[in-house]
Amino acid sequence: MSTEPQLPRAARVFVSFVALLRANSFAVAPEQTTAFLTAIELLGPRDLGDIRQAALATLAPPPERRATFDRLFDLHFRGSEAIERVDDGEDDETVRLQEEGRGDEEPLLSDDANESGLTATRTEALVERRFAQLSTTDALRRLAREAPRRLPRRRGHRRMRARRGPFADLRRTLRDSVRSDGEILRLGHMKRRQRPRKFLLLIDVSGSMKSRTEENMKLAHALVQAAPNVEVFTFGTRLTRVTRALRLKRREQALNAAAHLVSDWDGGTRIGDALQAFLAVPRFGGYARGAAVVVISDGLERGEIDALRDAVAKLSRRAWRVSWLTPLATGPGFRPQTEGLIAIARHVDDLVDGGSSASIVAHVLALGRRRVA
Repeated sequence: MSTEPQLPRAARVFVSFVALLRANSFAVAPEQTTAFLTAIELLGPRDLGDIRQAALATLAPPPERRATFDRLFDLHFRGSEAIERVDDGEDDETVRLQEEGRGDEEPLLSDDANESGLTATRTEALVERRFAQLSTTDALRRLAREAPRRLPRRRGHRRMRARRGPFADLRRTLRDSVRSDGEILRLGHMKRRQRPRKFLLLIDVSGSMKSRTEENMKLAHALVQAAPNVEVFTFGTRLTRVTRALRLKRREQALNAAAHLVSDWDGGTRIGDALQAFLAVPRFGGYARGAAVVVISDGLERGEIDALRDAVAKLSRRAWRVSWLTPLATGPGFRPQTEGLIAIARHVDDLVDGGSSASIVAHVLALGRRRVA
């Protein structure tokens, strides 16, 4: 019979929250856990706000990770259903594309819209998506393992020592000359440091892409966890930044949080308007400057083709490289047949297969072999 003291049932929910923080890379000492429980006992909290204040005071999350702390708090204590989502006011992470009061189209009901996932529509159908129990595929494991060293890099402004390089290391050369009575025996060299290049992932979550949405979101989470400077947006009839949600370490929690941010799952398709909206917001458009941009979409546009063409052209001028990955590209000899893909073909650097996680991962990792600029 075990003689170890049992944790009171009322305290388990608070201790499990501390465990959740540790699982997401928060440093919490055992003394802080004790202080948290003591604060709860002394306060006799009347609502979740009191518990949140006690947690902030005793567990002391770093200021730069406050948003992640708050999201984990909501997931744990309030449940996924209670995560706040503003649909009317539109928070600064979501841009709505669908205009109100269109008399020429009747909005589709979310239960009936794009049930097969094979057709594209421009109308807005707001639905909530739940992700199934997730497993890690070989492609995602490969991405997590190889992304830190194989993603595209760029030359930075700082310099580093090197055996060969275009710059002379005068300081090192003069210091070494002291050892040889002022005689210069070897000239030191320097080269520019390489830094990770910004990476922008734009994922089509419309009805025509519904069979790939879950896998694409899993891949996005793996990419955000594996490398810095990664930004992820979803688009359909709205443009939504989901980077903050995907920074949660546990994939189930991250995708659950993203599912509550995005409200246009499996809805209409307005790619051109989404990209135009992305470029129109200075904070968003800055993510594309000098970045490796990967768009995962079938290109079945139901909006204006001219808007799509102009948006991709602007994006290509701002980015380092634009890759369009579509499930319709079934082989190396693929030729675009849809109006949307034909319109953008001359403005993208790659128009390749995006029909499986393996093909997407292979292309993302191959981008690092491109010339560093």
